[in-house]
Amino acid sequence: MARPRTPKGRAKEVVRRLAEEYPGSARELCALDHHDAFQLLTATILSAQTTDVRVNLVTPALFARFPTAADLAAAEPAEVEELIRSTGFYNNKTKSIIGMATALVDRFGGEVPGRMADLTSLPGVGRKTANVVRSVALGLPGLPVDTHVGRLSRRLGLTTEEDPVKVERQLNSYLPPGERGRFSLRMILHGRRVCDARRPRCEVCVLADICPSSRVPTAKPARRAG
Repeated sequence: MARPRTPKGRAKEVVRRLAEEYPGSARELCALDHHDAFQLLTATILSAQTTDVRVNLVTPALFARFPTAADLAAAEPAEVEELIRSTGFYNNKTKSIIGMATALVDRFGGEVPGRMADLTSLPGVGRKTANVVRSVALGLPGLPVDTHVGRLSRRLGLTTEEDPVKVERQLNSYLPPGERGRFSLRMILHGRRVCDARRPRCEVCVLADICPSSRVPTAKPARRAG
């Protein structure tokens, strides 16, 4: 195929190819185990500075003990700290998730709100976390920009921005609202499996022939990565 000449054209082709490479809904693509918006919000806060695998090891016990926002809001910090200790920074994370749960109970009837302004008003919740919850659990537009999304977007020539909010806005201008969450999750998976920060596996990348940063000159899309 002809190489896309604009970032918007390249973004459209990236969306198409990554959808083939990593099929599924936002819920299926999300690496954090959860059953509802409250669990995903809690798990995403816990995922800071650790792996999703680690978070998934501690959340079953946490949610069994504190299944609702009201339960977590009334929790003893020491008990929560012990349950989430292995995720690191457990003192601050405990304050954040108990504070978040308390705010949900006090201001939103124990339910996770959908508005960005409401979500980011919660303790421990920034724009990236809010976008995760919106796009995965609530079925709303949201494009979380983590280190993988930022790195791949720059390598693919979709943006030159470093600031996550500016990256998000630029990517949003290329994508239909309903595609944004899945696009972000697929970029994250591709960043973890193929487009590594130090040693990108360009030889197996399905985007190699349209990527300005590709280290493997090729006229055809690469085979699927294993």
